[in-house]
Amino acid sequence: MNRLLLILALLAAATVGVVAFAWHSYGSAPLAMQSTPVRVKIERGMTAATIAQAMQRSGVDVPSWKLSLALRLRGDARSVKAGVYELSSPITLASLLDRMVRGDVVQAELAIIEGWTFRQMRASVAAHPELLHDSVALSDEELLRRIGAEETTAEGLFFPSTYRFSPGSSDLEVYRQSYRLLKSSLEEAWAARKPGLPLADPYQALVLASIVEKETGLDADRTKISAVFVNRLRLGMPLQSDPTTIYGMGERFDGNLRKRDLQADTPYNTYTRPGLPPTPIALPGKASILAATQPDAIRALYFVARGDGSSEFSDDLGAHNRAVARYQLKKSP
Repeated sequence: MNRLLLILALLAAATVGVVAFAWHSYGSAPLAMQSTPVRVKIERGMTAATIAQAMQRSGVDVPSWKLSLALRLRGDARSVKAGVYELSSPITLASLLDRMVRGDVVQAELAIIEGWTFRQMRASVAAHPELLHDSVALSDEELLRRIGAEETTAEGLFFPSTYRFSPGSSDLEVYRQSYRLLKSSLEEAWAARKPGLPLADPYQALVLASIVEKETGLDADRTKISAVFVNRLRLGMPLQSDPTTIYGMGERFDGNLRKRDLQADTPYNTYTRPGLPPTPIALPGKASILAATQPDAIRALYFVARGDGSSEFSDDLGAHNRAVARYQLKKSP
């Protein structure tokens, strides 16, 4: 009997010792790492065993049994968030699991700027080092199909914003998110549009918004510039927008818009062709989309840059010519 009690006492002591060691290891002992920092990708649906394997492949020594036991005792077996984690030594198993349950993942960023063309957006996406470049070999039309877009021309269909994603994400997901944000923003603005606009559908509003985006030097002028183009559309006047003409020139534009360029007919030359161009000419932001659907109630048909970012608006050609002489030709009124 005494011998049995002794054995039980030894087993109890050993168990206490193992538990004490495990607790110290869990909360105080740093995990062994082959290098620091390291990145570990945890995917949705991973088990404790596969999480441990991912850790080990990245050079973090976490035995599967220890990770499984810790998650079970914490009650967090199903609370680990998917994503990419950047781990630096020293880090304990307790700290590691705290971060994984909080979802303290690495987030990369990509800024898409208002007024960029889709070509500029593609170049920026293709150059981002944290993305998988699944779209690089795709044409614009193929890219649109891959993200579920119905349109066949990509210009203007993506919302300028800053996008955050886990490193190693597909660039198609960024395009998909940007496209959906543009569509929802456009639909919302179109539903709240002013009545009587000379625009047939949301796409025409998007085309106008892209022109407003490229013509605006001062935010406060955005709805006035929209009004000028809306007034011209109502009267059947050519829009006479330099940015549309420049867009139609493509790579031929050398930074200097000449008289012969304004006379050379293209689908985007709004000096030679009436109405809106066939597609947007850039990626408009939310403010320009709202301006296209909510223009100011003014009679202006002309505007000219003052040289300080703002514009001078005129209701008739005589007033416009005087403004051009003052602000562009630097003549006294």
